Amino acid sequence: MQKTILVVEDDANIADLVRIYLENDGYAVQIAGDGGTGVRLFRELSPDLVLLDIMLPVMDGWQVLAAIREIGKTPVIMLTAKEETDDKVHGLELGADDYLTKPFETRELLARIHAVLRRSGGEEERRSQVLTFDKLEINMDSYELIVDGKKIDTPPKEMALLFHLASSPNRVYTRNQLLDEVWGFDYLGDSRTVDVHIKRLREKLEGVSPRWALSTVWGVGYKFETFPEKNEK
Repeated sequence: MQKTILVVEDDANIADLVRIYLENDGYAVQIAGDGGTGVRLFRELSPDLVLLDIMLPVMDGWQVLAAIREIGKTPVIMLTAKEETDDKVHGLELGADDYLTKPFETRELLARIHAVLRRSGGEEERRSQVLTFDKLEINMDSYELIVDGKKIDTPPKEMALLFHLASSPNRVYTRNQLLDEVWGFDYLGDSRTVDVHIKRLREKLEGVSPRWALSTVWGVGYKFETFPEKNEK
C-alpha cells in the first residue's frame, strides 16, 4: 500500500524537488506552504510521515509539531536550515523523530525516511537496496559493486549514480535530472560532472555482459539499458 508523506515547506523550489524525489521512490506526496495549512492537511490526510520545516509562516514548525503530537504519534522529520544543537534538542524533546539540516542529499533524505518508517512500523518492507543483473550486483547496503564475481572499488557517488540509473532500467535521465536526484538540489557544479562519472563507470562495466549497458541518448542524457535474452550472442 502506497505511503503518504506530508511536506510542510514554504520554499516552493525545495518542496517541488522533495516531491519529485519522494514520488520517484514510490510515495504519495502532499505539500503545505505554511504551518496552518500543514496542520489542516495533517488532520484531513492522516499521512504516514511528515517532513516539517521550522521557519514557516502562520505557524512555525514547533507549533505544528505540537499540534501533530496532540493528535497522535505520526513520525515527523524536522527539515530546516538551522544547525544549532539547541534547536535539534528542542525538536527531539517536542517529539520529532529525526532532524535533517539543509542543504541535504536526496540519498540521505530517503534513507532517513525509510529508517523512521521502519522504526515506527509504518514501512513493512524497505525498497530494495540491492540490484542484480547478469554478472552485476549493485549493493547499496554494503556499498559494494560486484562485477563478474569480483568486488570493484567504486566511490560512493559513482555507486549512487549507477544505482539510480539501474533502479529504472531503460528510463532516460537528462544530466540535470541526475544532478538533482543523485547529487542533490544544493549541488553547484555543472553537468560535466555526470559525464565524468559515467565515463569512470563505463571503464568498470563495459564488455561485462551483452544483457545490459550504460547507454548515451545523444542530445538527451543517459540510461541503464537492458536487452532481451534472445539478443545474447
